Amino acid sequence: MPVAATPTGIDLYYETIGSPADPPLLLVMGYGSQMIAWPRGFSELLAAGGRFVIEFDNRDSGLSSKLDGAKVDAEAVMAAARAGDLARARELVPYTLSDLGDDCLAVLDALGIDRAHVLGASMGGMIAQQLAIERPERLLSLVSMMSTTGEAEYGRPAPEALEALLSPSPTERDAYIPASAANGLIWASRRYGDRARLEALAAASYDRCFYPQGVTRQLTAMLASGSRADGLRTLDLPTLVIHGLDDTLIPPDGGERTAELVPGARLLLVEDMGHDRPEPLWPLLTEAILDHTSRGEAIPNIVRAP
Repeated sequence: MPVAATPTGIDLYYETIGSPADPPLLLVMGYGSQMIAWPRGFSELLAAGGRFVIEFDNRDSGLSSKLDGAKVDAEAVMAAARAGDLARARELVPYTLSDLGDDCLAVLDALGIDRAHVLGASMGGMIAQQLAIERPERLLSLVSMMSTTGEAEYGRPAPEALEALLSPSPTERDAYIPASAANGLIWASRRYGDRARLEALAAASYDRCFYPQGVTRQLTAMLASGSRADGLRTLDLPTLVIHGLDDTLIPPDGGERTAELVPGARLLLVEDMGHDRPEPLWPLLTEAILDHTSRGEAIPNIVRAP
């Protein structure tokens, strides 16, 4: 079992796809999701395009370490964050996005990789942004997918999506699977939303590791980390921002704002994409990522998929 250890004793499970001789591309998964949420066919397309793809489970998810004894009061963290008291919010959480960014570096270090292209989706995009701000020398480029800047006025979920996101998941497998799929359809592509695929992923995720306690701690990590706007304005790193126009969990203005802040960033707005990666769009998405991580100038500033 390939595991990367952090200096603080966190073990991170990872897998690789492709040749280590190719440029490394680290994939950072989002809130409450395991690395298997990256569709294997999607990652294989990236590897076939000449990238050494690295997937891993964030702490508190999947096969990586769980902080079982770490209690957190999500309501208190949320109240402190809303009041603008981020110092207090950070006192109340066991880790922040900065710590999750350090986990990314632990995975790269375990593989002997000095610099990598980093692609993060949703919370993974927030982690990737934070990592780029704090440790830009470790990144070859940044891809922020279906994410936002941490500014409260951008990327705000639609009410139905927010309610589904924050509702406790059923603990019994037979109830969890349809509930997870129903929630996923709320923010999925309207054209390509696939209940059967979502149910299959929910079943695989439940069987691999059902761990709702970690979801709460990941949520508070986001809340306590605050805005990245000032840091994003200072980035001097090739950056591609990808966002689906159907996204109701993090609406497109979250991606548009990210691209607006990062100097020279390119923005790819994709029709018929929600807070997901539908298989019919894999060629478009992987081509854009491969172009960006080789010769970013091939991507125009705004592209709308057919």
